[in-house]
Amino acid sequence: MPQTPDALVVRGWCGLALDALGRAREEIDAINVYPVADSDTGTNLYLTVESAARAVEAIFAAHEAADSPDGPSLAEAGRAMAHGALIGARGNSGTILAQLLRGMSQVLAGEGDLSHEASEPTGQEASEQRARRLKKALGHAAASGYQAVAHPVEGTVLSVATAAAEAADAAPDDCSAVVRAAYDGACAALERTPQQLAVLGRAGVVDAGGRGLVAVLGALVEAVSGQVVAAYATVGAALRAGSSEDRTRGEAQGDSCGHEAASGPAFEVIYLLEADDERVERLKTRLDGLGDSLVVVGGDGLWNVHVHVDDAGAAVEAGVEAGRPYRIRITHFGAEDAHSAGFVPPVREKAQRAIVAVVPGEGLAGLYAEAGATTVLARPGEPPASGELVEAIRRAHAREVVLLPNDADLRHTAAAAAEQARTEGVRVALIPTRSAVQGIAGLAVHEPERRFDEDVVAMTAAAGATRYGELAVAERQSWTMAGICQAGDMLGLIDGDVAVIGADLTVTARSVLDRMLSAGGEMVTLVVGDEVPEDVAATLEEHVREAYLAVDTVVYRGGRKAALLLIGVE
Repeated sequence: MPQTPDALVVRGWCGLALDALGRAREEIDAINVYPVADSDTGTNLYLTVESAARAVEAIFAAHEAADSPDGPSLAEAGRAMAHGALIGARGNSGTILAQLLRGMSQVLAGEGDLSHEASEPTGQEASEQRARRLKKALGHAAASGYQAVAHPVEGTVLSVATAAAEAADAAPDDCSAVVRAAYDGACAALERTPQQLAVLGRAGVVDAGGRGLVAVLGALVEAVSGQVVAAYATVGAALRAGSSEDRTRGEAQGDSCGHEAASGPAFEVIYLLEADDERVERLKTRLDGLGDSLVVVGGDGLWNVHVHVDDAGAAVEAGVEAGRPYRIRITHFGAEDAHSAGFVPPVREKAQRAIVAVVPGEGLAGLYAEAGATTVLARPGEPPASGELVEAIRRAHAREVVLLPNDADLRHTAAAAAEQARTEGVRVALIPTRSAVQGIAGLAVHEPERRFDEDVVAMTAAAGATRYGELAVAERQSWTMAGICQAGDMLGLIDGDVAVIGADLTVTARSVLDRMLSAGGEMVTLVVGDEVPEDVAATLEEHVREAYLAVDTVVYRGGRKAALLLIGVE
């Protein structure tokens, strides 16, 4: 059902955009050839939107904590989105996207929140007014993007943003029509990028940043209209991007995009900067003389600075002269030991291999730590961001890291964290564990003395051979695979789907165990939360011992903030 722009639409848009970029991240990374072929545009866009989404969630949480009956306004949500994108912007395309979101939010916040104005028009007039606001927001976003880039280049995300705004402006004054026109205009512009930028045509790809913006605009269509757009076919676009003759000629000349990128500046420098407008203008002039790909976004005293240079120290010094730079990141293009300058180099020798795991509960965190893993605690309703996982990988301080997300919903977040850690010289293998009990199974066969690939294969096989179950309490009436549940019902899930609905924890858990063991098994793992009475685990253990003679059982305490009961069957 179509919706008018409000705070909930902004919240939904951020979440949908994050999902879309998560699905397209590897695909976008693979076509990243401009301005530097460092295969990280998709990851950078994902991290940028992730920061924006978390900021919007934080503003909603603040209103809920204050028992605010109305929740945040459109202006508040828009400002939160823009601020989150600004402080979390990564890479050239991520920094430009942050400016595009800021440009949109300036229109939303500057004109107030129409959904909360007492004098707001009603009916058709109100709908048309909101549509015109969307058009203005998209147009201001595109203009802001050009202003943030020192030397704008056609055939990039800027061209795609401009085409989206122009198409939206020509659409009828209807919100759904406006966002759909913007998306269609962006797709058409993206198809043209190989003809506008020679390096894309030679590589046979469309612009990676523009492809990311198409994903973000597709999410906006779904948030506003409720319609899911068809996935953009990057592979097909790549084939149409340039003729085989053009690509062959470019390769024969040794003029591939990777070669061109390698001849550019050696370092990417990014930092947040607290400074006034006048000093930032002088900073732009100085940085423009030091390198290229200069993008400076922000305002109101806070800026995100991005530049490619040969003298990274001079770029940072320029920031110091302009104001207070922090969160400084310096990446050496193509270097295996690329690192973040914002972190003090450790003096101890790196370990060869480490395990990093997300765990739901303090008891499990202790269990994983005893096995030598570096842990990230997943708080109820607050899944860790990719930045937290990257920090954990850094804390592990190892050349090789095995990452266990232990949650199906964290697959994109963990993949983005792994990609970021790889740019810092860490070899990372992501094992797609969907439950902490699968992680335990993987840890049980971990042998750091083995070759890395062999160890990862063994851990992956052990985790994949473990079925997982969980007991949870239904929060509301809803349809499930096992029928209709009511609020307060006990739900028994197997491999993520509701398989049993019951009234009693022990009875429901026994039924789940029986179903899981019906396909066979040698070992049952029970992870019991603090809310579960002591005798429940003993009862279940006795049931397994009596009904399944050849099956062993091991029980762990999940601790505070853990699930009621996790079950693993190997």
